[in-house]
Amino acid sequence: QLQHPSAEVREYACASISKLLQQKHVIPAFLQRDVVRCLGPLLMDHSLAVRETAAGALRNLSACGGFEVCDDMVTKDIMTPLVALLKECSTGLDANQLSPKKCREMNKNYIEDIANEAINLLWNVCECNNTAVSIFNKEGCLESVLHYMKKFSTNVDLAISVANCLQAVTEDNPDLLSSFNASAQQVLETVMLCPETTMKHILLRTLIAGTIWNIKDTIPPGSLGSMVNAILKIFSESLAIDAGETIIRMNEAEKNRLKLAAETETEENMSDVIDNDVLNEDDDMEEIPKGKVRRENDISDLLPSDKWELKEVTALLMAQQTALEIIVNMCCSEDPSDDEWEELSSSDESDLFMENSYNEGSGLLMSPLCLSDEVNSAFLNNLIPKKILEKTAFPNSVALDICMHNPSWKPLIKKLNAVQCRALTCLHSILLVSDVDCLGGASALQSLAEHLSQLVFSKT
Repeated sequence: QLQHPSAEVREYACASISKLLQQKHVIPAFLQRDVVRCLGPLLMDHSLAVRETAAGALRNLSACGGFEVCDDMVTKDIMTPLVALLKECSTGLDANQLSPKKCREMNKNYIEDIANEAINLLWNVCECNNTAVSIFNKEGCLESVLHYMKKFSTNVDLAISVANCLQAVTEDNPDLLSSFNASAQQVLETVMLCPETTMKHILLRTLIAGTIWNIKDTIPPGSLGSMVNAILKIFSESLAIDAGETIIRMNEAEKNRLKLAAETETEENMSDVIDNDVLNEDDDMEEIPKGKVRRENDISDLLPSDKWELKEVTALLMAQQTALEIIVNMCCSEDPSDDEWEELSSSDESDLFMENSYNEGSGLLMSPLCLSDEVNSAFLNNLIPKKILEKTAFPNSVALDICMHNPSWKPLIKKLNAVQCRALTCLHSILLVSDVDCLGGASALQSLAEHLSQLVFSKT
């Protein structure tokens, strides 16, 4: 069906494969049938709808398949059509190729939707494969990716995808730094200053802040202090939001929306019954057979339902987790191994270990003297330690109950736990590089002790 002359059949085939690839156990069977080389050429299909669904299928493959599958995708040269697609979408060359049928979908922007799928695919493979990152650098993909970021005011989902990709490709990638000229930095700064307060915009600003931290070596020394303060201000705003209360509020909003939609649907059905009765009384009018209004091969049931409330909560939790991860990076010059963490935290000779690390120039951990005045001041000015401490507490029990009894919301429990774990790791990092007084004194330490004792004796 992927080779069928009909674009609608090819689109349906891509959508069907996309759905199946979300199940990990079927991925090996598709790989045996060379699904990458089958779908790859469709990224440049004449039909924009086929391009979108093909990119979506490859995105699912990269997301659900893991590192080995992403490596295999790069080996099979998925980057060539992917880079070509991204550049072509960026210039809008296909803007006039919409068919009359597609043009009637007024809320559909095929170029941006294709770009969203393609950038998510790019993000996945670049996060897993260094060759993909090298190709990103060599092909000058940054310009195209930043072009999509400029759509953040009208398409925040696309901007978030770009921000995720940027954060991945800028991490430990010195070869890319020279590409971040004044114009590129201006795009990022504009997004950081966006005043929107939705959870998605908070996530967007958090991701961009992380990207700017990754490219901090391009920032003039005189601007470093204000840059660090701006980054930590964004993190502070994200961490200040109570995720449990947000879950309760958004769940109630979802209930009200669904209730209103059900009432509206009932009213419309009543109206349809009346209209049909009138039509049946007229011999010259013919009733439309039920179900014929849907076009053949409709793929709407294969796409995820629109749950904006759930997406808002998910965006908040992702923002908080991202903020905590970056704060750890700000405290540690590189990620220590588990053995090194254990030795550092449990050994009676931890002070000697730290001293030796610095003397040897390994740069494993930053001492209080190495934690720059800019970072230390920004930490305290934005109450970062206090807010991290608050995140080490157990999530709201009412919010957990909501998630437990709602299948679509249940995955949030893992995200809540992830935020708590990141907060504990983050707290550990801060205690290693800063004075304990930064937490707020004895009362804060007592609060921390209570949180930790709950964790130790919890059966969760």
